[in-house]
Amino acid sequence: MLQTVLKSRISPRQLVQAPHRLMFFIGAGNILLAMLWWAAWLLAARWPEVFPALQPPVPAGWLHAFVMQYLVLPSFFFGFLLTVFPRWMGLPDLARWQYVPVGAGLMGGQLAILVGACGSEIAFFVGLLMAVAGWTAGLAILGRLLLQERGTTWHAISCFAALVLGWVGLLSFLAYVLGASPMLVMLSIKLGTVGLLVPVYVTVAHRMFPFFAGNAVAGYRPWRPMPWLALVWGLLVAHLLLELLHAYTWLWLADLPLLAATSYALWRWWPRASMPGLLAVLFVGALWLPVTFALYSAQSLVYAWTGVFELGRAPAHALFIGFFGSLLIAMVTRVTQGHSGRPMVMPGVAWFGFVAVQLVATMRVAAEFVPDAYAWHAAAAIAWLVAFLPWAVRLGWIHLSPRVDGKPG
Repeated sequence: MLQTVLKSRISPRQLVQAPHRLMFFIGAGNILLAMLWWAAWLLAARWPEVFPALQPPVPAGWLHAFVMQYLVLPSFFFGFLLTVFPRWMGLPDLARWQYVPVGAGLMGGQLAILVGACGSEIAFFVGLLMAVAGWTAGLAILGRLLLQERGTTWHAISCFAALVLGWVGLLSFLAYVLGASPMLVMLSIKLGTVGLLVPVYVTVAHRMFPFFAGNAVAGYRPWRPMPWLALVWGLLVAHLLLELLHAYTWLWLADLPLLAATSYALWRWWPRASMPGLLAVLFVGALWLPVTFALYSAQSLVYAWTGVFELGRAPAHALFIGFFGSLLIAMVTRVTQGHSGRPMVMPGVAWFGFVAVQLVATMRVAAEFVPDAYAWHAAAAIAWLVAFLPWAVRLGWIHLSPRVDGKPG
């Protein structure tokens, strides 16, 4: 009897009822598959006598960065932005024929790329082409919405500008695979971090955090001035250009102001009253952004003084695991709860994932300072899978099911 009920409710057709359903489902799969491959590679790199490894067509570290930046997190980005762009601009919701190709490109692209990472160069190349096609379709849809808007929604423009930079980074990686200079990989990775991910996260936080807090905390005064967002954009571009020009001695000129700007914004955003859990995780996760720029600032100041590049990848993983990972769970849980007709609370698996990500981020940052770094890297990758697996499974189940309140969408 229970199986009959479940079969009648769970259906792949539910995935195309709204952009966020399809893209969040794909993102949940992508995040597990990407880290499963990376954990397997790290285990093989540390214990080659125990775990066999197949070398991908490009260096594994570069591929890991590429997949996470251009396929895993953008799956969630496109799901959110394809849903909210029409609402921000007062336009009709998108039809399924418009967003399904985006999902097909990102999901199929990652699957083919990971197959290629296990030995098939043809699958690897096909996967890259599928990813470019999915990205291009997503940009075309969002760009058309911007052209249709009668007014000006600066948050939408900010997100779109970041996606355009990401598209350039995606094409740069493809050009490298086709035989161009390896310097294009560095361009791709830097654009993915500083040009795509940080601006999108910061823009969404700037628009949505004060809005969420204003709805949940009595007497809260929203703060989201556009000059602050423009300032952060300028500083991020400065950081990006200094890195691309290898002017590491001067990175502190961008990193210290970014530390000050993000710290001040978080202080202004933070409610001065008790918060429900679904709101609190947003601000706790956002704490990792000032921590990130504190680490980047320390790294750049030490380099300017000594010429030695200390801290390794600690700042980057405070950013990727701490900031991006925490807010991924916080934001996607919030959107999923609200758009599936469920209570606006943090479910147990989301709490587990959120707390576990804090530990994983701390572990990965600490891995830069221990003797057996690869063992710590592998442990952190496995811990990431443990943190995200229950959350991702629940996410997939919800988006395969109709809304609990019976409403469409």
